[in-house]
Amino acid sequence: QVQLVESGGGLVQAGGSLRLSCAASGRTFRNYAMGWFRQAPGKEREFVSRISWSGGSTYYADSVKGRFTISRDNAKNTVYLQMNSLNPEDTAVYYCTADRTIGIAAMTESGPTYWGPGTQVTVSS
Repeated sequence: QVQLVESGGGLVQAGGSLRLSCAASGRTFRNYAMGWFRQAPGKEREFVSRISWSGGSTYYADSVKGRFTISRDNAKNTVYLQMNSLNPEDTAVYYCTADRTIGIAAMTESGPTYWGPGTQVTVSS
């Protein structure tokens, strides 16, 4: 079992930055790839980013590539999402995930095994 709790969300002006954190419980954190999804009002939940268990591989949605950076600290059981150059289209609830899924399925809603409760990010224009 892995329990996930996000933090770091809030209100920021367009062009600003936020760093989301996700603290995981359980001894098996390092066995899981970690990721972030988001859901904007009235829209379906979508993949944002994912990092392999070792941190050696990272993946990003095209909409955030070059602006967001995912990282993890296995010693602290924590994954981060650094978000720069935010724009109003980034407004959403951001969810931390953990998975052991192989392939592209990991970047769909059916990929993660565990989900955090979410943290709100609001970007004002």
